[in-house]
Amino acid sequence: MTSIENGSRVRRGRPGHSLDSLLDVAVAVFNERGYDATSMEELATRLGVTKSAIYHHVSSKVELLRLALDRALDALFAVTEEPGATSGPAIDRLEHVVRGSVRVLAAELPFVTLLLRVRGNSPVEQAALQRRRRFDRVVTDLVRAAEEEGDVRPDVDPAITSRLLFGTVNSLTEWYRPDGGLSADDLADALVATTFQGLRARPAPTPPS
Repeated sequence: MTSIENGSRVRRGRPGHSLDSLLDVAVAVFNERGYDATSMEELATRLGVTKSAIYHHVSSKVELLRLALDRALDALFAVTEEPGATSGPAIDRLEHVVRGSVRVLAAELPFVTLLLRVRGNSPVEQAALQRRRRFDRVVTDLVRAAEEEGDVRPDVDPAITSRLLFGTVNSLTEWYRPDGGLSADDLADALVATTFQGLRARPAPTPPS
């Protein structure tokens, strides 16, 4: 059977491709050309393998999209399950999720970029959007809890605060490049410093004596 790993039997191929490397190339092409405009023939050409070699790993282009979107979403939800996101003051848990989301974006930049371009044009995309909305609700609940604890200014709706926070995080896909000399931690530090300064509740002024 022709397979991506079995380079000796791939007629046109570059040996040694795995499902992960297949996904890397597929996501790069989806981001470059658009998912709908990308054919399996083009993916095979880009990989240097036969289409049957791709079908050894996945059943269709739709499955490639699902795996790619799940990779980004699974990484984001994993952040919400880390100890720093599940215990302590809500404001600290919120900061942990924001920092973790920046790290995910830096580590999985092409996959997150693809996720942010999803518009719900297919059942796979609709499922991804539903998961994104669940993630948004987790963040909104953290903002609301921090507000109730007195650590977040109460004059902005938590849902709006959540959208503003992650609108800023998501905008990083437009310009951030992992090889540009700015680490994910440095990027997270800068984002937290600028956004949380306006987010945190300000102590009431001390009345004059």
